[in-house]
Amino acid sequence: MTASGQRRALVLFSGGQDSTTCLAWALTQFAHVETLGFDYGQRHRAELDCRAALRSRLTMLRPAWSPRLGEDHLLDMTVLKQLGASAMTDDVAITMQSDGLPTTFVPGRNLLFFTLASALAYRRGLDVLVGGMSQTDYSGYPDCRDNTLKALQVALSLGVDRPLTLETPLMWLDKADTWELAQQLGGPALVELVRTETHTCYLNRRDTLHAWGYGCGHCPACVLRAQGHQQWMARGAVSRTPG
Repeated sequence: MTASGQRRALVLFSGGQDSTTCLAWALTQFAHVETLGFDYGQRHRAELDCRAALRSRLTMLRPAWSPRLGEDHLLDMTVLKQLGASAMTDDVAITMQSDGLPTTFVPGRNLLFFTLASALAYRRGLDVLVGGMSQTDYSGYPDCRDNTLKALQVALSLGVDRPLTLETPLMWLDKADTWELAQQLGGPALVELVRTETHTCYLNRRDTLHAWGYGCGHCPACVLRAQGHQQWMARGAVSRTPG
């Protein structure tokens, strides 16, 4: 893959599996890539601690990636905790609510993330915003839907009076596909980096390394990641089976 002209991108980079895969994807696509993280008081703040090492290790995987990776930014978004409790920010059980959404849903989170990202992109001269949202594996979150983000792209472009493109390379991929994308982008080295250096577990556990990575193994994020890894490995086994 080659860089898309001289386009400059800002990747919403949490330190998790999806955003790390998206960062690798962006480094194959764009001439200049910066990263943006958010501290919103998340219980699984281990993901924030992963970000610096991941950025450093990614630059070693492909010679072309290092000169393309620009500055990192981290914004304080603890205002989200003031809007109400959720299982992502408070000691709340992970269950389904009466409206059919899980208690891990933080209302407006992705809308605020992209709004702030658009403001930063304006200041930094960046024209592409990249996020790891997926409508395939989105737990029902309405702010991960393709239509939501298409509408947001229009609103943000109008709001800063310049065209912005919201790229969501994982939108139609399940977790097995996401593992496969990492393999395609960076080979076994990137897969291993995602497995051992990213963080997904909602309960912030990093004391046990599983075949799919660190985590408690029981929260929805761990279950989804583990199932995706198992399915991806099974696909590989089938493809290697003589016909």
